[in-house]
Amino acid sequence: MRSHIIDSKIFGDQFSTEEMRLIFSEENMINKWIEVEVALAEAEAKLGIIPADAVHEIKQKGKVELFNFDQIKQGVDKTWHPLVPFIREFKSLCEDEAGEYIHWGVTTQDVMDTGMVLQIKEAFKVIEKELEDLQEILCELAKKHSDTVMAGRTHGQHALPITFGYKVAVWASEVNRHVSRLNNLKESVLTGNIAGAVGTLASLGEDGLKVQSEVNSYLGLEVPDIAWHVSRDRFADVTSFLGILGGTFGKISNEIIQLQKTEIAEVEEPFEFGRIGSSTMPQKRNPMACEAVGAVCRLLRSQSSLGIEAMVQEHERDMGPWQAEWEFIPEMFMLSASVLHHMKWILKDLHVYSSTMRKNLEKSNGLIMSEAVMMHLAETLGRQKAHDEVYQVAMKAFEENISLKDALKSNQEIADILSPPEIEELLNPLNYTGSSKEFVENVISKIQGYK
Repeated sequence: MRSHIIDSKIFGDQFSTEEMRLIFSEENMINKWIEVEVALAEAEAKLGIIPADAVHEIKQKGKVELFNFDQIKQGVDKTWHPLVPFIREFKSLCEDEAGEYIHWGVTTQDVMDTGMVLQIKEAFKVIEKELEDLQEILCELAKKHSDTVMAGRTHGQHALPITFGYKVAVWASEVNRHVSRLNNLKESVLTGNIAGAVGTLASLGEDGLKVQSEVNSYLGLEVPDIAWHVSRDRFADVTSFLGILGGTFGKISNEIIQLQKTEIAEVEEPFEFGRIGSSTMPQKRNPMACEAVGAVCRLLRSQSSLGIEAMVQEHERDMGPWQAEWEFIPEMFMLSASVLHHMKWILKDLHVYSSTMRKNLEKSNGLIMSEAVMMHLAETLGRQKAHDEVYQVAMKAFEENISLKDALKSNQEIADILSPPEIEELLNPLNYTGSSKEFVENVISKIQGYK
């Protein structure tokens, strides 16, 4: 019986992906512990600390499919210790005295932390690939709509014209920064934690630092400058990063929801016949995927603070905050995988209704072009006076429900400066998208290296 939404047969794929569930499965967790213990034995045999013939047996029996998970569980239930039952199981698989050399000179947290880092290393590869795919999708979407004019909105109201490509390029630029953040994270986070009971490697004597270096080399991890048993800032960086992902894609999914509202109808998440929006209203085409992404992103943002909370630890080791990481770090990765996977599908086949965008520009009766008129008049009247004049005209147009064009023509001072053709030109949204196209090209150039 499954009880968590991530593992649910029914809802699991809306809250995670099979690929990420496998990375943070019990089987892979145990497999990473095995990798650490084998690397430790390899390093210690190389340095002459343990017998060379013991390593062969440890490697031969270091296969996750040989381990009895029920036996390990029973041991954990009895001992309340997270690793000793695993070590005992590993020892029981080894012949002769080889099992006595498993876990030589290290402590539980060394193995579990380093194992978690190896899982994170795998998870980073998935996240990186998804982000790179999203960059490509967003660049194509921005390029395609670099001239698609729509209303830019501030405070929920029409503000100035922009292009849809410009809006998408803002998203693409943000995703590009996530790729940079991830690359920076790799340098600090993918670091082993072979350090011994209090981090001093005392149990390995003068060979401690050599063992530490060799183990991390075997595992493809960085060597720490000092033990990080109670320095959890690396993992706090990870949860902060995943929380920020939840901010970005929560924002994007919400923007699509807002623009899909019946009264706006400028974009729509992918739809195919058979998708159901309501159990009682047959006509509904709800943004169900975006809403699901938004829900998961809320979880990510709320959980990101747990990484910072777990930084507060006592002395040289502290079990309580450390144990909390076992739950929220895997969960955050699984939630993030869901967000990225679904956002790729949403953005790749996003329906963009450019004709509705153009139609919506007309809803303000030309008021969206007030700044363009003001800036032109400022050349003659001065900026402040021009603002006051256009303000009076704009309020008149709004209150009397007439077009800005007619209101401008009825103002004698403005009519003396602007001819009817000039007013027509100034009120054309296509003429006032600023550097939208150049910004799109800048972002694409930075991400893909072309214009």
